[in-house]
Amino acid sequence: MKNILFILLLFMIFISCSKSEDILLNPTDSFYRQEMRQFIIDLSQYSKSQKAGFKIIPQNGIQLFTIDGESTSSPSQNYLNAIDGISQEGLFYGYGNDDTATPDTISTNFKSYLNISKNQGKPILITDYCTTVSNVSNSYFENDQSGYVSFSADQRFLTSIPTFPNPIFHQNNTVVNSLSNVKNFMLLLNFENFSSKADFINAITSTNYDLVVLDLYFRNSSEFTVADINQIRNKANGGKRLVFSYASIGEAEDYRYYWRYNWGSTPPIWLDAENPYWPGNYKVRYWEPEWQQIIYGNDSSYMKKIINAGFDGVYLDLVDAFWYYE
Repeated sequence: MKNILFILLLFMIFISCSKSEDILLNPTDSFYRQEMRQFIIDLSQYSKSQKAGFKIIPQNGIQLFTIDGESTSSPSQNYLNAIDGISQEGLFYGYGNDDTATPDTISTNFKSYLNISKNQGKPILITDYCTTVSNVSNSYFENDQSGYVSFSADQRFLTSIPTFPNPIFHQNNTVVNSLSNVKNFMLLLNFENFSSKADFINAITSTNYDLVVLDLYFRNSSEFTVADINQIRNKANGGKRLVFSYASIGEAEDYRYYWRYNWGSTPPIWLDAENPYWPGNYKVRYWEPEWQQIIYGNDSSYMKKIINAGFDGVYLDLVDAFWYYE
């Protein structure tokens, strides 16, 4: 009986994953990884159908590149085709503690996955967390030597524009209209240091970053508009930049427009535990259709709002939520 039930279970998983090439050919590729992979593939197809040239950059979750748990074997080509690059945190600094070097074994393992994407001509964006001048300088050097575009964030909450280095690494006055032209970038997701949206926009347009990633909402209330994004595209030196929006797809946030106050007492089927390190952020069963419909596929979805606001692409966070369920 146990063998029959096991066979039936495998058959059900096979059917649930059959819409992509990445059926569970190897037991190291879990249901949870495959569901996240397919989620991003479907999200990408929808977004690109809504806006030609729209870019998809997942952050972390680099294990999704391959379906057998190895760095170079059995790549998930459908997934690689769906994304336009990859972002990784803490490659050289900040994996464990901020301003602390990431162990070489971790960096080497990460690079083995990252280079799967790099070898297909997709940009690699690295965010290291460090403040010491020597660490910041070394972070930019090591990433550049590896062929990656990097940003050294001076704090984890991403509330400010770093003052070092000045000028920024690989500063240029290029009109940047593709990811392949990006030589530097910046993440700025929290706006408490800015008195108004206009103050924030002025601060950004005083910089020369080729790509900036920001939240769809200024202080979780006022959406950025097409006019705002067009203004933010201007670099101080006369060049142009790309502007991406942040979006969490592996956790729900209780300050977003989609949140319902009664979810605290009667949560939807897809809502899971609160993240103890980030209050107000909740794990989600991201494979559930109800959650995915919040993220993409209709006019009230998060992706449609990002596209309507005029962003050039999206920076997907909590892609590695499969670790929580594994």
